[in-house]
Amino acid sequence: MNDFVYDIPTKVFFGRDQLEKLGPLLRSYGTKVLFVTGKGSIRRMGLYDAIVNEMEKNGLTWYELTGINPNPDVVFVREGAKICRENGVDIILAAGGGSVMDTGKWIAAAAKADHDAWDFFSEKKAPVLDALPVVTIPTAAATGSEMDCDGVISNAETKDKVSRADQKLYPVAAFENPEWTSTCSAFQTAAGSADILSHIMEVYFNINEDLEMLDSFMEGMMRNVIKYAPIALAEPGNYKARAELLYTSSWAINGSINGGKNQRWTCHSIEHQLSAYYDITHGLGLAIITPHWMRYCLNEERLPKYVQFAKNVFGIEGDDDMDIANKGIAATEEFFFETLGLDRTLSALGIGTEHFEEMAVKAVGPTGVLSGFRPLTPQDVVKLYEMSL
Repeated sequence: MNDFVYDIPTKVFFGRDQLEKLGPLLRSYGTKVLFVTGKGSIRRMGLYDAIVNEMEKNGLTWYELTGINPNPDVVFVREGAKICRENGVDIILAAGGGSVMDTGKWIAAAAKADHDAWDFFSEKKAPVLDALPVVTIPTAAATGSEMDCDGVISNAETKDKVSRADQKLYPVAAFENPEWTSTCSAFQTAAGSADILSHIMEVYFNINEDLEMLDSFMEGMMRNVIKYAPIALAEPGNYKARAELLYTSSWAINGSINGGKNQRWTCHSIEHQLSAYYDITHGLGLAIITPHWMRYCLNEERLPKYVQFAKNVFGIEGDDDMDIANKGIAATEEFFFETLGLDRTLSALGIGTEHFEEMAVKAVGPTGVLSGFRPLTPQDVVKLYEMSL
């Protein structure tokens, strides 16, 4: 196994009664806050007023950037960075789903840069030299953006959706109250659960040898999602189920499970093109792509990992390893499409073949090969898109 460094600087305030600590924490970084939000859900649940009350009590001045949409565009990052520079903002507070938190992180970086925000994501790959501190408040269990250093930003003009991580973008704190996720719709809950599973599976299905402890940790988290997502769907206000999903979403992507493994996230790269071109929900796209990717990668060399997955996550037994592996894939499909009720095909979303080739080229990147669990060329990616129709 490879050497690795694990360092998570995010302080987590988890539970119902933590918000009273928000104001003092923000105040410890300065007096001016950029408050980044989505399209209104935090107002409907009363979270907006509770946050404003905390900022008022602690004498903070705040500026707002609202209306962040799913698959957030770089225009929001540019606008937020401009507000920060013009007003001397000290800290970013991002309250909402993954798109809001990702936008907040990259505003933090862009506010300290002397170039256009898209330069972080274009071929220039401008380095992140500095960033404002960020505090996150998630309202959905999905992306885990509240506790990682990654952020995904789209560019509608170029039809690009790019994920990029940097250690300087780890939130300094995250306030996680499962009650704030209970207003998520059934679809949001289902798509978010698929997203959590995909984050784990992208690391779990790996050719690198690593600590068995990390595999066991991942298997436990996957079983957790499979157990509690149906409960959250049936009982939206079930605090236990929402808590289990929310904290699993944080730990699925905060780097703890990576260990010494080193490979690209294949399904995410492929799905990012779908949501860039068609603006579909990220977790839904991952659910559609993942089982086909699993089948496409399955061979004798990789078979043991599939057997381990089927046995330890879904409890499948048998004498024939290939049969066990295929039953594990079928169980994954059943969970995504029957239990969670997600659409199982791209055609159901109105997606055709017209952009597959250009999307595949973007998915693999400049090297021409997506070097994940199984190396994929653009031709392989096109086949996966076609299988998903």
